[in-house]
Amino acid sequence: MKQNPELALAWQFIENTGTHLFLTGKAGTGKTTFLRRLKAECPKRMVVLAPTGIAAINAGGVTIHSFFQLPFAPHVPDTSFSTDGKAAYRYRFGREKINIIRSMDLLVIDEISMVRADLLDAVDQVLRRYRDRSKPFGGVQLLMIGDLQQLAPVVKDEEWLLLERYYDTPYFFSSRALREAEYCTIELTTVYRQQDTAFLDLLNRVRENRCDDQTLARLNSRYVPGFRPRREDGYIRLVTHNHQAQRINEGELEQLPGRAFTFRAKVEGKFPEYAYPTDEVLVLKQGAQVMFVKNDSSGAHRYYNGLLGEVTEVSGRGVVVCPQGGGEPVVLQEEVWTNAKYVLDEATKEIKEEVEGSFSQLPVKTAWAITIHKSQGLTFEHAIIDASNSFAHGQTYVALSRCKTLEGLVLDAPLSAKAIISDSQVDEFTSEARRRQPDEHRFHALEQAYFLELLGDLFGFSPLEQALRHYVRLVDEHLYRLYPKLLAQYKEEAERFHEQVVKVAQKFTAQYTRLVASASDYAADSHLQERIHQASAYFREQLKPLEAVAGNEVNSDNKELRKKLQEAMDELTRQLNMKADLLDYVQASGFRVPDYLKRKAVLSISEEEGKGKTPDKRERKKRAGVVEVPTDILHPELYKKLVEWRREEASRLGLPAYTVLQQKAILGVCNLLPADAHALLRIPYLGKKSVEKYGEVLLRLVEEYRQQER
Repeated sequence: MKQNPELALAWQFIENTGTHLFLTGKAGTGKTTFLRRLKAECPKRMVVLAPTGIAAINAGGVTIHSFFQLPFAPHVPDTSFSTDGKAAYRYRFGREKINIIRSMDLLVIDEISMVRADLLDAVDQVLRRYRDRSKPFGGVQLLMIGDLQQLAPVVKDEEWLLLERYYDTPYFFSSRALREAEYCTIELTTVYRQQDTAFLDLLNRVRENRCDDQTLARLNSRYVPGFRPRREDGYIRLVTHNHQAQRINEGELEQLPGRAFTFRAKVEGKFPEYAYPTDEVLVLKQGAQVMFVKNDSSGAHRYYNGLLGEVTEVSGRGVVVCPQGGGEPVVLQEEVWTNAKYVLDEATKEIKEEVEGSFSQLPVKTAWAITIHKSQGLTFEHAIIDASNSFAHGQTYVALSRCKTLEGLVLDAPLSAKAIISDSQVDEFTSEARRRQPDEHRFHALEQAYFLELLGDLFGFSPLEQALRHYVRLVDEHLYRLYPKLLAQYKEEAERFHEQVVKVAQKFTAQYTRLVASASDYAADSHLQERIHQASAYFREQLKPLEAVAGNEVNSDNKELRKKLQEAMDELTRQLNMKADLLDYVQASGFRVPDYLKRKAVLSISEEEGKGKTPDKRERKKRAGVVEVPTDILHPELYKKLVEWRREEASRLGLPAYTVLQQKAILGVCNLLPADAHALLRIPYLGKKSVEKYGEVLLRLVEEYRQQER
């Protein structure tokens, strides 16, 4: 695997760049093996998804729909409403799912050929919502694995009527988000499944829609009318429809002599029926042809997913299967398949898989016949192929390419040109995709761009400045009379921040960009690392005045304004804490891409206690009822008592707090310390009725405060 230059480039591409990648290649070129290695060794925080339940189980991930909680209805661009005109579809993600989305570096989608364009755009919509709204897929790197010449996405006629106004094809490459994004293609060309060069040439002609009369004649030489294989030869029949496979398997099983034994699966927790890897109720007889549907979990490598065999012994006590090709007989034990979801490890903040449910059953299924669809990814020594009724792009190619040799396949019916269905739009995209393959120069440019992008993330202060100015603008527009001194402080800090942080950072960007461009090994360049260290120390110190000012919050009686203020302060605090923590980390540990990504991912998780924390709705409500003491309040202790009294009175009356006494009136009482009713009446926003109703208690609270201060 490591010696293959295409796979090595794909690995480096994922590890050292942030550019999206389409990893493709003929059947049998090692795409699945690459994904397994990526899951085991990749340093990036990744989530693996697939379009169908079976594909997700095989890839060791979950389905796209379940992870993103997407409806199965078509996703119409530019609208969040369902296609039937009913209520809008809303995402209801828990805090943990949001944290996973915000902190992942890499999203892998396996079997991308079966993903529709509108589904990929729905994924983009969710990612933008919880990550960076300005970037395709929220800025997360996308790895798409699959072969467009294999099985196509399923789209019903009525669904396409809705979608054809927005997409020129149903394929993933027509996604609006993907067309906005920069992505590269790496095509794997070394085929490990077939070694017969003549057969490979035939398959390539079918795959690339170059199937002329000579190619058809060569393939049809494998048509054997009335072919009845010997049982020991272990042929499997590939058919186009489920009902064909079911009828053949039931008929063959019924013809076998002897008793049928039933084995029932044990299903625990959540495991959707459509993802069952074999029958929930498995019926076997001696002599039955079966296919293993899982790799041997014992580590003994006695069988693998797709291996055919014959049941040689079966009883209520167990089953023995002799694998095709003369392997040692296998005494079957139940295997366990898990249906997992992605969760966050509370201790390490790493993305982990957590089992939601399990399916336990003998790892075989009757397999005189299976559908071409379910054969994708499998390899057979011998197969009878019924592809004359193919109805979808790539179906015939998938069936033919399951076999290792031309001699190993038999056609149940002659193939005509009509059975080899190829979509011209796929051919056109494939030609374009090949032009996107990065050469060495392009790869190094993308690698350097990623390094600079992460430095720009560390030393980019515009988002923080925007959050600061947004908060200042809210206070200036709505509360300038109430908090004049605090507002002046905020404005002064905003100007200082722009001059001493934002402008300096812009100059430093030009400096480190030059250093990166001139260094032969910029990632390890000591001078560059020293400049990064010094800059981290400088900017961390420059954040301290903002931290001091941001500790002073304002409040309002207006519920809507109070909510806006709280959300603005939450965003300012989140950005400020994240930036401070990253600068602290780089100052202490240096700047290395894998370590920086890991640290940033941990900090982006809002459940982490302390820095980087974003309050949820419940916490916001709690905080909204507690007024932070701003600098304009002359007597903070009295202010707290007045606010607490108002809260209790409002609660007793079942009314909003501002209907008891306005915020401005509270401030007036606090700052002027009235000694009698006449002084109360002179306070703005404290009318006669309020004095008559609450004057006595207000004066008592003021007097008690005076006594305490003496």
